[in-house]
Amino acid sequence: MSPVLAGVLQLLALVAALALAYVPLGSYMARVYSCDRHWRVERWIYRGIGADPDAGMRWPAYLRGVLAFSAAGVLFLYLLQRIQGVLPLSLGFRSVDPAQAFDTAASFVTNTNWQSYAGEQTMGHVVQTAGLAVQNFVSAAVGIAVALALVRGFTLPRALGSARAGGTPTRTGELGNFWADLVRGTVRILVPLAAVAAVVLVACGAIQNFSGIHEVGQFMGGSQQWNGGAVASQEAIKELGTNGGGYFNANSAHPFENPTPFTNLFEIFLILVVPFALTRTFGLMVGSVRQGHALLAAMATIWLGFTALMMWTEFAHHEGALHLAGGALEGKETRFGVGASSIFAVATTLTSTGAVDSFHSSFTGLGGGVTLLGMMLGEIAPGGTGSGLYGMLIMAVIAVFIAGLMVGRTPEYLGRKIGSRQIKLAACYILVTPALVLVLTALSTALPTPPHSALNPGPHGFSEILYAYTSAANNNGSAFAGLNANTDWFNTTTGIAMLLGRFLPMVFVLALAGSLAGQRPVPAGAGTLRTEKPLFAGLLVGAVLIITGLTYFPALALGPLAEGLA
Repeated sequence: MSPVLAGVLQLLALVAALALAYVPLGSYMARVYSCDRHWRVERWIYRGIGADPDAGMRWPAYLRGVLAFSAAGVLFLYLLQRIQGVLPLSLGFRSVDPAQAFDTAASFVTNTNWQSYAGEQTMGHVVQTAGLAVQNFVSAAVGIAVALALVRGFTLPRALGSARAGGTPTRTGELGNFWADLVRGTVRILVPLAAVAAVVLVACGAIQNFSGIHEVGQFMGGSQQWNGGAVASQEAIKELGTNGGGYFNANSAHPFENPTPFTNLFEIFLILVVPFALTRTFGLMVGSVRQGHALLAAMATIWLGFTALMMWTEFAHHEGALHLAGGALEGKETRFGVGASSIFAVATTLTSTGAVDSFHSSFTGLGGGVTLLGMMLGEIAPGGTGSGLYGMLIMAVIAVFIAGLMVGRTPEYLGRKIGSRQIKLAACYILVTPALVLVLTALSTALPTPPHSALNPGPHGFSEILYAYTSAANNNGSAFAGLNANTDWFNTTTGIAMLLGRFLPMVFVLALAGSLAGQRPVPAGAGTLRTEKPLFAGLLVGAVLIITGLTYFPALALGPLAEGLA
């Protein structure tokens, strides 16, 4: 079987698996966030944190909950790393330095999982399991909660449930209850799915233990040290929650994390399944499944287009060595091949995952540009758990605004008028990450010291720096691998980029949700744009690509485009 055919067949199998999971998972998540009852374990958690899960919250209160919970997470994870040297099961590792501890705490709380360290040489079992793995669950649940708050802002009164379902609003302006959304997303969705996924990974060869450091002999003589860990359980939520931080430095290219071609495809499935299924959850909650299908069509079009483009850049070439190898194999695992590595790379950069089974710095120049562009889109196709949905809804607001300008009509979306306040909030949302990426990249290339961290000169070295800040500000976490990011400059600036890139957009999302929830529904008329139709899905795809292209094209021209066309 040719490598190209093998890649295409794996892609078809992945699409089939996602299609099978779409309806049951999307419907289940809609029921979770619309249910009136609280599980007993959830009531215990509410008592422990002193929260009233039935109290409705307006957007400022919802935002305060998000920020307070996340700030507590950063502080806890920072302190846990700083005292690692005195913790049990630390494997003899010392406490983490302040700059790196801050960067890692900001990284995992923001769902980025940027790692400027080698996990198997830096973090003991307690920090990995009680710190990093826990944040993998709750940071993903925070993203889903914010997305659900925005959905409730669009929800028509006739589609609303009672006031109990996570604080489902019954008064004007209420968006639900953050604490109920957080707990339900964790307990009812992420924990059960991750447990099943971990069992599958263990059955296929991923390790799950708390063993110490072992001396392992090598085929060519000498020895190497390896430590075990609760790898399968962390690998499951790492992919399912679109987190991406690996137990080992090689991430999902390491056989302890990703042993076989089947587990590789299974991990790609875990990355994509929740973000895609959330479009059905959205459709059910707004009372029109076809609205969810329109978002799904836009996401799937971008994802399949990027996957095809990536496979073309990595397979199609005229260089003798690459032609004989059947593709650009440098930096890729031979057990996965070019096709599966391409599918994984697109999935991880079009979501906020950042896990890698190959090294993006070794992709062709244009292939590396595809990974960069995937993050620059805002990771909305299908995006991260929750963040992909609310990012695509922001772009939908922009798209209906553009359509309204074309016909001279006040734009509407899901029965809500899109006025000046709504479009200003949406515009602020889409400007945050480009500003962070481009300003910090410019500073890092202009100042005398930061460019020395780049391994390569010229366009590729520029791409390494551009990729780092694109990954950090978009909460992705993958890297171009050639950049030495473990410096005070990069630890501090990427940490700031991750925090601002995560929480400033959430401010605008929740403010937009509050402004929409305070409106009276507008009945659809003869001139209302049919946002459930293929025409709108096409307009949405065009808006995403054009806005991103206009914003980032000059930077891409200096990096991957210059390298790819050289």
